Formats: sequence, C-alpha cells, structure tokens
Amino acid sequence: MQASKGTLSINTDNIFPIIKKFLYSDHEIFLRELVSNAVDACQKLKNLSSLGEYTGELGELKVQITASKDAKTITITDNGIGMTAEEIDKYINQIAFSGANEFVQKYQDKIADARNQIIGNFGLGFYSSFMVAKKVEIITKSYQDAPAARWVCEGNTEFVIEPAEKLQRGTSVILHIAEDSEEFLDKFRLREILNKYARFLPIPVELEGEKINETIPLWTRNPQDLKDEDYLNFYKELYPFAEEPLFWIHLNVDYPFNLTGILYFPKIKSNIEVQKNKIQLYSRQVFITDEVKDIVPEFLMLLHGVIDSPDIPLNVSRSYLQADSNVKKINTYITKKVADKLNELFREDRTAFENKWESIGLFVKYGMLTDEKFYEKAEKFCLVKNTEKKFFTLNEYKEFIQANQTDKNNNIVWLYTSDAQKQYTYIDSARKRGYDVLNFDGMLDNAFGEMLERKMEKTQVRRVDAEVIDKLILKESDLKSVLSKDEEEKVKEIFKKVVKNDKITVEVAALAPDELPVLITLPEYIRRMQEMSKLQGWAWALNENTFNVSINGNHSLVQKLLATTDSNEQEGLATYLYDLAQLSQGMLAGSALSNFIGRSVEFLKK
Repeated sequence: MQASKGTLSINTDNIFPIIKKFLYSDHEIFLRELVSNAVDACQKLKNLSSLGEYTGELGELKVQITASKDAKTITITDNGIGMTAEEIDKYINQIAFSGANEFVQKYQDKIADARNQIIGNFGLGFYSSFMVAKKVEIITKSYQDAPAARWVCEGNTEFVIEPAEKLQRGTSVILHIAEDSEEFLDKFRLREILNKYARFLPIPVELEGEKINETIPLWTRNPQDLKDEDYLNFYKELYPFAEEPLFWIHLNVDYPFNLTGILYFPKIKSNIEVQKNKIQLYSRQVFITDEVKDIVPEFLMLLHGVIDSPDIPLNVSRSYLQADSNVKKINTYITKKVADKLNELFREDRTAFENKWESIGLFVKYGMLTDEKFYEKAEKFCLVKNTEKKFFTLNEYKEFIQANQTDKNNNIVWLYTSDAQKQYTYIDSARKRGYDVLNFDGMLDNAFGEMLERKMEKTQVRRVDAEVIDKLILKESDLKSVLSKDEEEKVKEIFKKVVKNDKITVEVAALAPDELPVLITLPEYIRRMQEMSKLQGWAWALNENTFNVSINGNHSLVQKLLATTDSNEQEGLATYLYDLAQLSQGMLAGSALSNFIGRSVEFLKK
C-alpha cells in the first residue's frame, strides 16, 4: 500500500448540532454571548470614529434587550457597526470565523488597546442562540452606505439572506424561543443572567429600557482617584451581607500580561470552606467564573473581590480556564503583590497590623504552609503571640527565648498552649520556671508548629502539657528533688499499684513545691496525632497507654504519703492524687468520675 496525502473533510450537518448542544455547559450563556457581540459592535464603531474612519454621529451607544411572552421572542439590539449582506455571509455563515479577531488584527497597530476592548475571540458565540431558539433572525444595517439585510436560520445548515427594511445602523438578533427554553422569556430570569454576566460591561446594557450595568467599574479606575469609601461601597455591592473587609489591594499591571482587579481581605470566620470561591474572574469586564483556583494561590482563595484579565487563557466556550504559562505568571504576581502589601501594612503601622492579626494570621500561615516563595517573604511579618498577649516576629521570638529555653543539644524550645483554659496548670508551671508560652489555638497552628521545626534551624516546638518541662528543657535549674533515690523508687512503686498498667511510664520529677502533686502528660507525637485527627474529622481517644504520669517529689502531699506507714492510707492518698491528675486532663468519666466524687465527699466529712 502506497503512502498518500489529503485533507480532512468536515460534515457540517454533524458539527452544527455539536456546537449547538455541547459547546456551552449552561444554556443561559446564550445571553452573555449575544450581548458581548453587541458590545463588540459598539466598541468597533467607537474605535473607527476615533480613527476618523467613521465621521457620522455616534449618538448614545448601547445594547437593548426586550422579551415578548406573547410572540415568544427575545431581541438583542445594538446601534454599533452593523453588517452588510456580504459580512453576514462572511462572519455568520462561516462557523468559527471571528469578526472580532479580524478587526483586532486589522487595527492593532492603530488602536493601542484593541485586544483588550474587543470581547469576542473564537467566532462561535452567536451559535449559542440555538441552544434556546428554534429560529434566529438577524436584521442589520452597516455603518457604511449599504442596504440593510436579513438573515434567517432554523437551527440547521440552511439559511436565507435577503434585503430588509432598517433605517438606523446596528443589528437586532431576534430569537424565537423553543418550548423547552421558555423560562428565558421571563424578565426576572433575564435580569438574573444579565446581573451575573453583564454587570460591568463597558457599553450601557438595558433590559426593557432599564440600565443593568456599571460601565466603568472600580477596578478599571486609577487608584489615586479613589477613596476608602469607594472601595467599601464596591465591596458592599459585591457582597451585600458581609462585614466590612480588613483592607484591600488594587491590582494593576500591564507587563508581561494585562491584569486589573481588587482583592479584599475579609474578616475570617471559623469555617474556612464557607469563605472560599468569593473571587470573581472577568475577561474584558465579562464575568467568566468564580472558580479561580489556578489563577489565585490556594491560600488566597479566602480573599474576596474581582480579577480581570484579557490574557487569561479560556476554553472555547469562555466558561473556564485552560492551563497556560500566563496562569502561572499571574499566580506568582498575585502572591508577590499580597506579600508586599502585608509587609507594607506591617512596617507602616505595626499596632494596627497586630490588632488585625486574628484574621490576617490565617492567610499568612496558610500561605507559608502551602507556598514556598510566600514563606520566604512572610517571615518578615508573620507574628506569634504569647499568653501575655505580646506579639513577636519569628526572629524576634527566637531571640527572646534563646537564652532561656534551650535543651542539651542547644535546640531552642518553643512552648505553646492550644487551649489556655484547659492547660492553665501547665502554663502556670512554665511561667514559674521563667519560660514563655505561645498561644497556638488557631485551626492551622498544629501544622504551623511542625513547619517551624522544619524551616527554623535547631528549633523544637512543644505543647506545654506534652511532656514534663524540667525533662524537656534541660537548662540549669535551682529545683532539686528533696527525695533520695530509695524514696523515689518507693513513691513510684506506690503509684504503679494505683495506675495498674505496666505500659504507662511512672516517674518522679523535681517540680516546684506549689505545682500539682501529680501530672499526666502526653508524648509530643501523641499530641500531634490528636490534633491531626481533629482536622481530618476522625476521633482519637486518649487511652491509658498513651500518656505519662509524673509525680512531684517536692510536693508536701507526696512527702506526706511517704511518711505514712499504713499501706491502705498510702494507696488511698495516691489514688486521690492520681484522680486529680486525670481530672485536670478531662480523663475522668462514668463510674471513675462518680467514684472520685464519692471519695471526695467522704474526705470532706473527715
């Protein structure tokens, strides 16, 4: 068999139904596409007028939408550039031939911003009309001295072009709505679609004579001309029921890509997922989607606002993004812009920054955990707060505790609490020893602490009740055990009988006399498993094999226990002290709690 060459043939009878039914995922898109085409027609005429190629009166350029339930029609009318019969044949009858692209290519050297002004791209948007219409008419008159023309098609490959009566320039597209799409004849439904897609188009859009859109949205204006009030009012317009944002960033870049927009930092609530997907993506002021995960870094999905770029690569239906090098560039730019803004706020007014840290901190920690480049920038302004409510940058805190909180390997040990109320006893113990304790009670702080260990050289992060402090931090201390080795062994044996579990470590520690007589602590790895289980939504029970029991050899009650010769009294006192330790960790429940209460009552009677 010999090799041969040829050209692929396309059967238009088969491709037309595919375009009509499957090109767009949502039928409401037809209105976005037809209105966008009408806006393009007006923009083209405006550009030709500026070049002197059209010398007639522009008048008030606008797009009008009307609907008739009786006639079952929707009409989209513009007073833009219009078409001749030859142009209808060229732009409408040739599927995927883009008049918008042809216009841009022709005038790109004469009109500096031509690509950004013209919406159309693929030459397919008009055919979305057949998703809802059984018949489509075009009645149009060119801005040039040419007769008006009418085009009619009933959703197949056959069409009619004929002379028409139309005195004014421009185009009317008349959709004869199919039975299964009559919902679009409702004015409120049309308003809903226009509010979604046409809210910020650059040419006035009217529905039954009522203007729908703001033609110069805030993000297209010069930031120097805007006041805080303008930004806040725009935020209320976008999110009518939201609290005022903390602050905002006005994006404006023209190289190496075009991008404008406004990103707001909202006050964060407890449920992160509810906050997501609040950024609206536009292309040339046409709404595209609120799924911006590829353009905006994951940690900034919590922001609110608007991004608009003609350089964002869209699929053929302009409904979602396609992978492209520009997406990565835009992502990187937004990350840098946010980091620079946060650093600026921190440097200009640290007190105000600290006051907003509860919400800002979630963004910053989320970013440091998920984005290496952001971590490098955020080190300068990331804050930690101790239980005394004092803020530090990471480097400031490292220097603050370095002299006092190091172990035998010269690691700096960061102590923290995840619940200051529940862990108060341990915090108090740390303070008495001169140690500082951080508040790590946020939803990301468990992972944040682990990240600090990885990123910061010779740093250990330990929860204040994870292990006994005098064993964790091996600094020189004045605290010495008053018990001899034999006495320590005797105390351990008494408590082992009470604990009744060989798998639990029982030890005697040299704690301060005014600290608890018995402490129950968790190994750090167990504590982290607990925190991880909470985030992932599965239960982790603190069982009797996962903790340590430390007896304060310097406490008077432990010494009293040693002085008692009656074995029953020894065991009774040890049981009571062990119960108190369990109670402090919330481990007493059911019969164990009931028995403890009973013993306490009997003790008070005595």
